[in-house]
Amino acid sequence: MNRQKIHLLPLLVLLALMSGISAKAQRIQLEGTVVKPSDEHIQYIGRFSFKNPDSPAFTYPGVQINARFEGTSLKMLAKPMSGYFMAQIDNGKPFKVGFNAPKDSVVTLATALRNENHEVRIMYAIEGYQRIPEFRGFGLDAGCKLLPPPYLPERKIEFIGDSMTCGYGVETMDEKEGFSDETENHYYTYAALTARALNAQHVVVARSGIGIYRNYNGPKTGNADCMPRVYDRTLFGVDTLKWDFSRYTPDVVCVNLGTNDVSTDPYDKTMLENAYRDFYYTLRAKYPDSKIVFLSGCMLVGRRLEHVQFAMDGVVRQARLKGDNKVYRFDMSNQTGDLGYGASWHPSLYQQEKMAGELTAYLRGLMKWY
Repeated sequence: MNRQKIHLLPLLVLLALMSGISAKAQRIQLEGTVVKPSDEHIQYIGRFSFKNPDSPAFTYPGVQINARFEGTSLKMLAKPMSGYFMAQIDNGKPFKVGFNAPKDSVVTLATALRNENHEVRIMYAIEGYQRIPEFRGFGLDAGCKLLPPPYLPERKIEFIGDSMTCGYGVETMDEKEGFSDETENHYYTYAALTARALNAQHVVVARSGIGIYRNYNGPKTGNADCMPRVYDRTLFGVDTLKWDFSRYTPDVVCVNLGTNDVSTDPYDKTMLENAYRDFYYTLRAKYPDSKIVFLSGCMLVGRRLEHVQFAMDGVVRQARLKGDNKVYRFDMSNQTGDLGYGASWHPSLYQQEKMAGELTAYLRGLMKWY
């Protein structure tokens, strides 16, 4: 593969730009049947705000919308400028679609299907905290309807992380390229790949640049919007909408933070250690019976990596001394350049696949998910 952008060509995709469409989904005039997001047959995975049930909002990458439908075609409705999604029809090849213009409200996901029952799986590919995307329903053939939702795996994982978990730069092989929504794609991250390999649901709470006490290049004393401070929010950047933790209880929580805290000087090792300890207490309070795994990613080396590992090791040691034997540590391989780099020296697609292979094997053994 050349060291340019990895082009993911969509199958059965036609981007429909419809002029004169109102911002309100219920006013969109489409041929056929329009199914509102509040339909009981639509399956949602991840942190959604249903403050408006017919226009649910979300910001975190990896949120999923699944459904089964009748007919020969399928359209997706969303708020204009919502960004990029990955979609899959039945067992076909996943493809990328986008809502990236002021009048991009409808995208055709499939046409000319066999006139029978089908399944669609949709995943938000990017970070949406600046866009605040909204899902606004499906368009079906006239007279067709949604069916009971697809099978949902019983296994559940939660991933808490930063840009590596988001998928920053995974769709390019040019380390000198900066951030763009076009090259970010959570679908190809170690987190999503691991979940699919283990046949598990996964929920993501992640943002590029975030730390466990200090965001990238932040003050030595830390940032007010570091992960522990925003973890209870349904939407990143909206502090009035608190997440209901009873809606999703993971079997295992994987925490991949710390890279941004120590990537630049100065940082405070004691504050780093205290932040890990306090966040462990937060997670244990939310999930009394879940296993918790503190991970190190692939972007740190030397003393910076040692400081993060020391802080995580201390949390595990203290937890076990107090009788909590469901706290663990795992290190994924450092990137060396042999697998290339994504944008801004982030893990490439191949590095993400390597991390996924390592983490999949570890979690399979830890959870006995054979």
